[in-house]
Amino acid sequence: MSADPAGWPAGRPLAISVNVMLEGWSESAAPGIGPMGNVLKQGVLDLQARSWAEYGAAEGAWRLLDCLAHSGVKAVFYTSGVVAEVHLPLLRAIHAAGHAVAAHGWGQEIIPAYQTIVAEEADIARCGAAIEKAVGVRPRGWLSPRCTPSPATAALLAASGFVWHADYFDRDLPRRLETEAGALVAMPFTMEVNDMPLYVRYGNEPEAFTRILARILAGWPQLASRPACLDITVHAHVFGRPYGAVELLRSLAIAQDCAQAWLTTHEELARLVA
Repeated sequence: MSADPAGWPAGRPLAISVNVMLEGWSESAAPGIGPMGNVLKQGVLDLQARSWAEYGAAEGAWRLLDCLAHSGVKAVFYTSGVVAEVHLPLLRAIHAAGHAVAAHGWGQEIIPAYQTIVAEEADIARCGAAIEKAVGVRPRGWLSPRCTPSPATAALLAASGFVWHADYFDRDLPRRLETEAGALVAMPFTMEVNDMPLYVRYGNEPEAFTRILARILAGWPQLASRPACLDITVHAHVFGRPYGAVELLRSLAIAQDCAQAWLTTHEELARLVA
């Protein structure tokens, strides 16, 4: 039996973090995947997909705030700069409720892996500034659009004062990451309980979200020799709708009842490692 990491509750080897993706697209862009399924011709702005995505800041995030308050659970809201710039009352409500607001790039169509270092550095700066203006504090965490950093991302984030970076899929536990510009916490990000691949990309019914979580937790006692992290992740424009909010509430209740697990956030985990 491996020892629980420092700061973890004794006998609870599974750290479950709750994440809300509060995503936006630049004015001339839209999600590449939407509920209609068929992709429009290149160069045509998909206004249906754009309207579908705008539900997140207009309605979905507010409903998710209600769900989290009902469950007594804190989350990290990974937020696009374009959303933070426009939806100030929403960002302030998230912050006032005690949730962390982390950075999720400027717009979701801007992938760091495609950018020059100069352009990426500028987007990191303007995203951080928009969030700080909205809530009064600098974001400490970062998750790239599509979770796809460039080779320069970690060092640019360290130089900009970020504490954790969640574009990592290669470990079960957060760890200290050294860059030429300073250290960061490399935060593992898991995809097993995430509405985007489960519901949007693969077309599962919403109940699959809760069913998969319940199966992992039921089987965890047989795997408990090693501590690990697990994410419960919803997108405000996807599971911020009633069908998804119902599943989030069910999932949070199941997680709260699991004797092997404890509910936390990437913010809290980063504080234990940094």
